[in-house]
Amino acid sequence: MTSQHFSHTDSASAELSGVRLSYPKGPVVLNNLDWQLLPGQVVGLLGRNGAGKTTLLEALLGLREPDAGAVRLFGQDALALDDHARARIGYVPQHSDLFEGFTPAQLLAYFKSFYPRWNEAKVDGLMSRWDIARDQPIRKLSGGQKQRLSIIRALAHEPDLLVLDEPVASLDPAGRRDFLRELVSQVLDRGATVVFSTHILSDLERVAFNVAFLSGGRIALQAPLDELLDQVRAFTGSVTEMAGLMARLNAEALKRTPLEAGRERVLARLPAGGELPSGLAAERVSLDDLFTELT
Repeated sequence: MTSQHFSHTDSASAELSGVRLSYPKGPVVLNNLDWQLLPGQVVGLLGRNGAGKTTLLEALLGLREPDAGAVRLFGQDALALDDHARARIGYVPQHSDLFEGFTPAQLLAYFKSFYPRWNEAKVDGLMSRWDIARDQPIRKLSGGQKQRLSIIRALAHEPDLLVLDEPVASLDPAGRRDFLRELVSQVLDRGATVVFSTHILSDLERVAFNVAFLSGGRIALQAPLDELLDQVRAFTGSVTEMAGLMARLNAEALKRTPLEAGRERVLARLPAGGELPSGLAAERVSLDDLFTELT
């Protein structure tokens, strides 16, 4: 699947500028973080456990107030959104916040009352395809069914910004593939902005979209996955050789790892369309490699 590009006159769907956030008596989680999400983008957010992915997504949505910096959604302060802007957002938290005593039918009817853009046909189709009983109490559903119901609730009003925190954690491999197809075919076709965190790297490789690496409280790198896999190489040599090589290739050094005897391993991104000189040894990298090196 190739990357999709949409032409919009809208400003960014979400912008975070200089965001700093720490917990009382705890370490800094987000440290002067800048991030921009544009219409038509779908971004997989990657980071180690404890890196702050959930905190970042909550700050993005205005659910957690930063100590410093600014967060804007659709041009508005994320902490003071009007009702129209709120109705343009869909959110699936890491831990289900469904009303356990409701049935799925009651839950969806309740949320439908808040959203004028509710797509009942989409709800019916997904409920049927994902085999969720409408009249069984939610507390009796399996973890995977609850996760699917949360996703249906978030997709039903066709949001312009969809934020999902580990949305496939409770799904089996077939369920994850079906979810990703749904995300691509119905959400991206409308030019929505989608960001979701995941620790299942193989899922990201099924669709060509942007990946963002969260490390040290900042977005270390964000780019289309297919471009990264095409442009990033690993080089090994003396520190002096690597400095000259990076300049000669006009390459961006992403990570330097010192080795013995004055040598180093450099993970570098070549310019688009750049080619390596004949005979120069360079190692291609996988998404697993990028995750290990950049987080």
